[in-house]
Amino acid sequence: MATVDITGEQFASTVEDNDIVLVDFWAEWCGPCKQFGPTYSAVSEKHQDVVFTKVDTEAEQQLAAEAGITSIPTLMAFREKVLVFSQPGALNAQQLEQVVDAVKALDMEEVHAHVARSQAEAAAAASKQDGSQIPEA
Repeated sequence: MATVDITGEQFASTVEDNDIVLVDFWAEWCGPCKQFGPTYSAVSEKHQDVVFTKVDTEAEQQLAAEAGITSIPTLMAFREKVLVFSQPGALNAQQLEQVVDAVKALDMEEVHAHVARSQAEAAAAASKQDGSQIPEA
């Protein structure tokens, strides 16, 4: 499958509607991005079950900011709507293949359970913090 350019408007639906989505945040002026582009495209052809997307950080500055992109290229991987990998820097073909294989091999029941525990802990901590700020009578 070839890479797909996406915008901020398409980002959420792309992640929600596909099992595995890789996102390459890049810019035209970025040398390492241009170097990584052909590698990303070549690996995308080998994995028809993965959606390989590209986000131009110059055209999609708000999306890049919301995603916390501070260095490009940055590669993100989502599996079942969960961000499971995020790393700046260009990868070689072997490294990118390892990322794809690792994302495919994840035990998603375990990942979803971990996410649920983390959310519950964050909610409990926020609730405790809110309660501790009330002055005692």
